Amino acid sequence: MERLADAGEDAIQRFGSAPGADRLLGAVNSMRDRLDEMQKRLRGLDALEKRLTAVEKRLDKVEGKGSSSTRKTSSSSSSTRRKSSSSS
Repeated sequence: MERLADAGEDAIQRFGSAPGADRLLGAVNSMRDRLDEMQKRLRGLDALEKRLTAVEKRLDKVEGKGSSSTRKTSSSSSSTRRKSSSSS
């Protein structure tokens, strides 16, 4: 087990002294930061979906409709389709 740990340490040292390694490490760190930010934003989408569902139910009551339909799914997929087709 000790030989494996030593081999790993040697590989890390060689990698650190390789040309361009600092740029690669910078890119990896930047990607990690971007992924963290994206995860935070995606977590916020759950709260928005709950609020949207509540607003749709209130709107249905105001309009005199029964229960809320699956407008959330159809509206988000249709708006995505519109955005991609308009950019083509």
